[in-house]
Amino acid sequence: MAHIHASPKIIGYARVSTVGQDLAYQLQRLEEAGCHRIYQEKRSGKNTNDRPELATLLASLQAGDLLLATVSDRLARDPLDMVNILYRVKHAGARLRLLDEPLIDTVSDMADVVAYLMGWAGRLQRQRILENTAHGRELARQRGVKFGRKPKLGPCERKIVVERRAKGETCARIAQDMGVSESTVFRVHA
Repeated sequence: MAHIHASPKIIGYARVSTVGQDLAYQLQRLEEAGCHRIYQEKRSGKNTNDRPELATLLASLQAGDLLLATVSDRLARDPLDMVNILYRVKHAGARLRLLDEPLIDTVSDMADVVAYLMGWAGRLQRQRILENTAHGRELARQRGVKFGRKPKLGPCERKIVVERRAKGETCARIAQDMGVSESTVFRVHA
């Protein structure tokens, strides 16, 4: 009995790194390109293994399918990840094309080399972003910027907690009066 293959599909992949970022541009480009389905996620691109939508997409590829993304760093920020993605696409008998980077099209004999170089450039860009962020954070810290959550109790309130605890009041009672959790009161020390 012959296997019936579904007709080839155009499948899109869109990704941004954080929940606050917007997928609109990528989705618009992929829809305009005729994607039948678009897999999307808001996750870091540093590790292909941490992206379940990409994994599902790659596992669903069939011979003749065309995988589209807008640019290489949406797929991978590491050259090895990019080469592995290309391998999986080719192994499925599918093609990969990047809408805003026309040099990446697996029909081309140079696609593997170009994809590796683009993945390498993506990794360098990610490293630069991390370095710039760390540098900016350190400069802000030197200027006295405080990071993290604002304390629930200010200096005056902390003093009151210390005094009340010294008088023998329970943490539960103090917490209730001050509108904070018991553990917040417990962590206040003289």
